[in-house]
Amino acid sequence: MAQHNELGKKGEQLAVDFLQEHNYTIIERNYRFDKAEVDIIAKKEDVLAIIEVKTRSSTDFGNPQDFLKTKQIQRLVKAVDEYVTVNNLYVEIRFDIIAIVKNGKQYRIEHLKDAFYHF
Repeated sequence: MAQHNELGKKGEQLAVDFLQEHNYTIIERNYRFDKAEVDIIAKKEDVLAIIEVKTRSSTDFGNPQDFLKTKQIQRLVKAVDEYVTVNNLYVEIRFDIIAIVKNGKQYRIEHLKDAFYHF
């Protein structure tokens, strides 16, 4: 497996662990619809949190959250709309980013709530 894929998988697991430590229940991982993949769907209280995980080995070229493109956001919103409709959910939805930067053997995790879209 390519090194960047391994880093991405490690980042997603770190994000899941982080969310669980902060009392989120993980509902889905890697939910796919059409051309979109939602990294994590989690719930805390009455909020369905849609989590995009961005992991980088450094910030030399920018912060991890800077790599989320408009087209990807549109796909995520469409996928989540489908997920909510199919599952007959009536909850508040929040789109978050968990940005992870590897620093040597350590990882810095930042949870950006309401990061790009809210309805």
